[in-house]
Amino acid sequence: MPKSDINKAGWEQSEFPILCETCLGDNPFIRMSKQEFGRSCGTCARPFTVFRWNPGTGMRFKTTVICQTCAKIKNVCQTCLLDLEYGLPTQVRDTALGVESEAPTSEINREYYAQNMESKLDGAKSLLDVNSRASSAGKEMLKQLARTDPYYKRNRPHICSFYAKGECNRGDACPYRHEMPVQNELSKQNIQDRYHGRNDPVAKKILATHAASMGLQPPEDQSITSLFLSSLPASATEESVRTRVLKSLPAVQPSQLKSVVYVAKSRCAFVNWKDRATAELAAQAWANGLEIDGETVSIRWGRSKGASGSKKSTTPSVATSSSVTAS
Repeated sequence: MPKSDINKAGWEQSEFPILCETCLGDNPFIRMSKQEFGRSCGTCARPFTVFRWNPGTGMRFKTTVICQTCAKIKNVCQTCLLDLEYGLPTQVRDTALGVESEAPTSEINREYYAQNMESKLDGAKSLLDVNSRASSAGKEMLKQLARTDPYYKRNRPHICSFYAKGECNRGDACPYRHEMPVQNELSKQNIQDRYHGRNDPVAKKILATHAASMGLQPPEDQSITSLFLSSLPASATEESVRTRVLKSLPAVQPSQLKSVVYVAKSRCAFVNWKDRATAELAAQAWANGLEIDGETVSIRWGRSKGASGSKKSTTPSVATSSSVTAS
């Protein structure tokens, strides 16, 4: 690229895309077309080199939708935006590892941020390699959820919109799938939410299912917003528990934490949140335990006063130094 063309200074050129095994397909003799500056990146809006290919027989043509800089920042595939190591949505990975997304979500400074990240990466495969700090419980959670084999069904053609309306007359010659679309929460996905790890319906389903399998199914009583931490290390204090809780949940504002009640004699603590949604997010992130001072502590949901023996009262039990209840 000529240096005199200052308008293209921040544009990206590349020779081969960053792809996961599923998007690349099972065909070893793949043919790929390349178009320099073919479209703008779906996240930072900078023009980049677009690649297009057919991953296999009966599959739809796939294309890259984000630039390589954005893919390296999050360590994701340029096409499906799933994590390259675990094959999971970024929201699942970041929740398990306690990683905070620093990329701007608005149009302001997106291009400036992407250009700065290029120099910060400086040969690293991803930004996660630069800031690689994760608890053993988070890594174990990702190992349990990781997809080990390629899922080629994700490359199937899209559903024929004319067939859904009963107007397709091409029959078997139609290159699209003749199936009726299913409308549910998983059908509401977009690039921005998937990349930045926010409000991703696929990630929410994975996290909720895993938490339930680990014994952290949310109680039916919606007023319960407390989590019980047991087997705390001897060196733990109320301040260290509070600090570790907030640090492990970068997506949660500190103001959402109502209180932390530490009982030194029993080496346990209650973490009380202001709303149920935040409590469920914490339970999902700590499904494999929470690491405090080098030790992994177990997590359980709190119980309402009625469930703990007092049938007269139905209000939730907010833990205090004189009253601690766990399920």
